[in-house]
Amino acid sequence: MVVLACALTFLLQTCAVSALQAQVRLDQATVLGTTNGSTESFLGIPYAEAPVGDLRLRLPKLISSYNGTINARTFGNQCLQEGSSGGISPDIPPEVLESLATIGAAVSPNMNVPQSEDCLNLNVIRPANLTNHEKLPVLFWIYGGGFSDGSNAVTFYNGTAIVERSIEIGEPIIWVAVNYRVTVFGFLGGREVKEAGLGNLGLHDQRTALRWVQKFIPSFGGDPQKVTIWGESAGSASVFFQMVANSGNTEGLFRGGIMSSGSAVHTGSITEPDVQSTYDFIVEQAGCANATDTLACLRTVPVDNLLAAANNSIPSSFKGLAIPYFPHADGIFLTGPSQELVKAGILADIPFIIGDVQDEGTIFSLGNLNITTEQELTSYIQAFWLPGASSGDIEGILKLYPSDPAAGSPFNTGEANAFTPEYKRISAIQGDLFFQAPRRQVLDKVSSRQLAYNFLSARRNFSGVGYAHGSDLFNVFSPGDMTDYFIRFVANQDPNGASAVYWPPYNTSARLTLQFNDGDTPLNVTADTERLPGTSALSKLSLRFPF
Repeated sequence: MVVLACALTFLLQTCAVSALQAQVRLDQATVLGTTNGSTESFLGIPYAEAPVGDLRLRLPKLISSYNGTINARTFGNQCLQEGSSGGISPDIPPEVLESLATIGAAVSPNMNVPQSEDCLNLNVIRPANLTNHEKLPVLFWIYGGGFSDGSNAVTFYNGTAIVERSIEIGEPIIWVAVNYRVTVFGFLGGREVKEAGLGNLGLHDQRTALRWVQKFIPSFGGDPQKVTIWGESAGSASVFFQMVANSGNTEGLFRGGIMSSGSAVHTGSITEPDVQSTYDFIVEQAGCANATDTLACLRTVPVDNLLAAANNSIPSSFKGLAIPYFPHADGIFLTGPSQELVKAGILADIPFIIGDVQDEGTIFSLGNLNITTEQELTSYIQAFWLPGASSGDIEGILKLYPSDPAAGSPFNTGEANAFTPEYKRISAIQGDLFFQAPRRQVLDKVSSRQLAYNFLSARRNFSGVGYAHGSDLFNVFSPGDMTDYFIRFVANQDPNGASAVYWPPYNTSARLTLQFNDGDTPLNVTADTERLPGTSALSKLSLRFPF
């Protein structure tokens, strides 16, 4: 019973009673990990110098050598997180609040692990008893959280279960999960940040961790030439950003990508007005407004004060997903707006999987329940989602997304879940604008030249919000059938195998998509054509009017 308890609580704490010690020689250091059954874990390994003091708001510095002993038996610090922005309407039915609580609890930061600026660490989980002569494929996980929170210590992100499953199906892989800076520490924008060449630091963190993998993963039995990067939500968008960085040159850091709910979000320049106003607000709140060099001043502010300023800057959930801490074009890591890069065909020429859940917009639209008329909706979209668009532009979109609740999201629910006259309409537009339309734009541009697999998840329905953002993770981390497809892709660059339903590559004529369903038909291949005129119109507008 003690051994069983260790396995069940492994991702929460080290079970010192019966867990066996694992060891890896890393450069000149000994790394002490934990063996639990068929896997070994090495947690909290630092991959970059601590970004504290004068290294705050600077590019990460890769650790190139190790000495001594590294205790990797407990999680490393989580990066500092934003607090809650609130904004949930008191009118939301109790059953919907219960759905939000279930999803939120799964991806919330681990309350048992400290938060700190000193957080640039990663976890390695591998099959037990490997030697450094092995060359197993590597799955590199990038968490989501709106570029404002998240960590590799989130209990739900169970890399152990995925590695165990890979062993069971005869395709053993190694799991690496990275911490990267979020909120003001990782994605502060503004003119001053751009001029200093310090935009999108969190993306630089991810890239640095990928360089660490190239140098050190052979010590764990991994093959640096067989790395696949995977993320969900902001982590999925991060995979896209890594694929467009360096003009699409991967530098040999990864050979495949998996994008679960996120890709080419229609952000503009790092100096967009809303982004600059956030920088100015942070500077003022931190007491640096009168400094000659405001960015240098921010490095001297007590960390609690800077975090408080960041929390005060959190936009209301009324804005939905149009938040200033999304990555923006900085001229270095991202040489242009995301969708402009796609239009130009700049994307790493590697195989990839990409997909969304059916009801991407529902959760993010619960802060908009005070929008009850078409005129209010038009003004809202112009103010936040498509700044600069004309009333005529928005009118065209609203014709494609009618006010009829039966046409809105959660889809296929008729008149149900119409919490306000415009809620389901807003959900449909927001989900398509930020998720479905960018995904289709990526596929339509590059699927003729490189191998791509498209999926839609309509499994694990939540009351009031349907197949909501994040619902597919319950399939992957359980693990489920999606896990097996992903593992095979990591191992072979092809998700197909065994007796599973065949997942055809995507092309723009047939638009074939693997759909994960509830009910009697758990998997089927269908055509990705739902609301195609709407997503096409949104793609065109978002190219013209980034935020």
